[in-house]
Amino acid sequence: MTATASESDDRIIRESGIDARIALIVQPVLRGIGFRLVRVHLSGQNGLTLQIMAEREDGTMTVEDCEEVSRAVSPALDVDDPIEKAYHLEVSSPGIDRPLVRKSDFVTWTGHLVKMETSVIVADRKRFKGKIAEAGENDVLIERDKAAYGEEPTVRVPYDAIADVRLILTDDLIRDALSKDNRARKEAKKRRGEPEDDISEDATEEHEQE
Repeated sequence: MTATASESDDRIIRESGIDARIALIVQPVLRGIGFRLVRVHLSGQNGLTLQIMAEREDGTMTVEDCEEVSRAVSPALDVDDPIEKAYHLEVSSPGIDRPLVRKSDFVTWTGHLVKMETSVIVADRKRFKGKIAEAGENDVLIERDKAAYGEEPTVRVPYDAIADVRLILTDDLIRDALSKDNRARKEAKKRRGEPEDDISEDATEEHEQE
């Protein structure tokens, strides 16, 4: 990533290699239409599949939003052509058991269970499972789910040591996620002067890209 791209990317967990090149292309497009990038991942699934995970600033993402993102990023990807072969483009919401990529994500989901991998050894481990007890400016405090004998019940993990972290699906998470989503949707509809509803859904939009 270039210095400019890094400065404009507030995510603490970012891509590398081809995924980083694609993120560099789609991020300004997303920002321009009111969305933020969560993650980009190119995999060999079904030939080649490019997954772009995104959401609105308020954390919502509908099927219609996925379609809008797909229409916006496709021309940019065609112009820059970072992928040499034909691929399948999949635009999706982060889902309830979402990856956490920004400091604000850790704050929002404090109290919930996560699985975390680090790029370096922290407290003699590189994998953790536990609740987010506290999200600080430079690190996150994890309350271990099951501390081994002799281990401290909590561990402080610096943000710059985190390689991957996602929420674990629990009844509490589902309840909290649906509640947050409904509140955000109601507030958005109120701002737009539209009637309210209580529908919440994970969204995905797919199409083939040559």
